[in-house]
Amino acid sequence: MDNTRVYRMSFASVYPLYIKKAERKGRTKEEVDEVIFWLTGYDKQTLQQQIDRKADFETFFAEAPAMNPNVSKITGVICGYRVEEIEDKLMQKVRYLDKLVDELAKGKAMEKILRK
Repeated sequence: MDNTRVYRMSFASVYPLYIKKAERKGRTKEEVDEVIFWLTGYDKQTLQQQIDRKADFETFFAEAPAMNPNVSKITGVICGYRVEEIEDKLMQKVRYLDKLVDELAKGKAMEKILRK
């Protein structure tokens, strides 16, 4: 599978979709941000810089300050793939983020989403 198209997508173009998905289910932009901060190590300022620069997913994850050491605890199916079995490390990171936002939208407790 050629993942180049996904890697070249602007994170800034997908970010509002994450927020919209969460808000439709009664969650907030702040909760989406918290999930992103937990996963990537970005903070409010550095996340905004990535959005303003229209960084693609490849750059977004390459420049992430620190992927959370508990990412291996993220398991399950997203887009038909088990996230823990995805061999392409960049695609796995993208799917981790998708999975976390999905869990948020499904009403899962933040404590469980952040694998505490």
